[in-house]
Amino acid sequence: MEERARALGFDALAVTGPEAVPELPGRLAAWLDAGHQAGMGWMADRVAERAAPATLWPAVRSIVMLGINAGPQEDPLAVLAARDRGAIAVYAQRRDYHDVIKGKLKELGGVLAARGGADLKVFVDTAPVMEKPLAAAAGLGWQGKNTLLVSREVGTWFLLGAIYTTAELPRDAPIGDRCGSCRRCLDACPTGAFPGPYRLDANRCIAYLTIEHAGPIAPEFREAIGNRVFGCDDCLAVCPWNKFARDAREARLAARRELAAPALSDLARLDDAAFRARFAGTPVKRTGRARFLRNVLIAIGNSGDRALAAEAERLLADPAPLVRGMAVWALARLAPDRLPASPPADETDPDVLAEWHAARNPGVSRAGPLAAAGQRPA
Repeated sequence: MEERARALGFDALAVTGPEAVPELPGRLAAWLDAGHQAGMGWMADRVAERAAPATLWPAVRSIVMLGINAGPQEDPLAVLAARDRGAIAVYAQRRDYHDVIKGKLKELGGVLAARGGADLKVFVDTAPVMEKPLAAAAGLGWQGKNTLLVSREVGTWFLLGAIYTTAELPRDAPIGDRCGSCRRCLDACPTGAFPGPYRLDANRCIAYLTIEHAGPIAPEFREAIGNRVFGCDDCLAVCPWNKFARDAREARLAARRELAAPALSDLARLDDAAFRARFAGTPVKRTGRARFLRNVLIAIGNSGDRALAAEAERLLADPAPLVRGMAVWALARLAPDRLPASPPADETDPDVLAEWHAARNPGVSRAGPLAAAGQRPA
């Protein structure tokens, strides 16, 4: 099976069991009780199944964990210095990994079923499955201080999939934590999303804020977001284990070069049809145009490039309130003299009005729904 997995493009395969992480229910409950899931209410849904694989599928006897090296060939943080360009997370510059990996898992599962007649189910981040703890239990790597899987062979650039099967398979042994005293991933986070090692507060995470969060992003995070328009690679890219990762170019998912550092001016001009066409087949499309342009306008506001003020000015009249509100903020940052003295008479959205109030009354407490967001923007 391992030979077939390699042929399909997987870089790692290991087996664990449904009972392998007995501490998971307690860990998950503590994380949820702290509110660190932010607006991801689905993390609390079916929590019993998420914490215990046998609750999700009582027939499961073995869990095959697989990983694909999705590491970049160039420094993914270099784009952060190009303030007129948008930074898109490495994984999102490719075809949606859910589609790619699920197909490979089904093919590999077919091989497993044909050999032993076992039943199986395949999962790729679309069901209540805790892939990272299970992958660590199987020995694919260990969960680093940023909570992501780290491998001696692939570093931090892992995409994971799981096969639950009724077959009794030999278990692989976990490996110990190799992070030592290093805390580069923790210190690299622009918004301080790690309350401590091995703890992530999604309320402050740029990946969550720019992808999952549906509303306006709280003002205290906007400057730190910089030009990250979809996701954040900082805590992955700084991991020292990446330099030991073996080259796996043949296993890498093909990246679309035009998504590596797109011009903010081009992104700001995308209407709904153009957005869908540009990001067809990628994870970006699932976020939707309004959220994406919200992020683009934050990047424009952080650019310091007055030439981009025209893009923000034009989007003051966008049909989406989320876009209009961020256009106010961006224009107030770049060219406050070009921002009208008051909002249009027909503007009624409370969040957009709150942005106008803040822009025209700097230093005054925010009015409207955003005032209550604080450091928990969800």
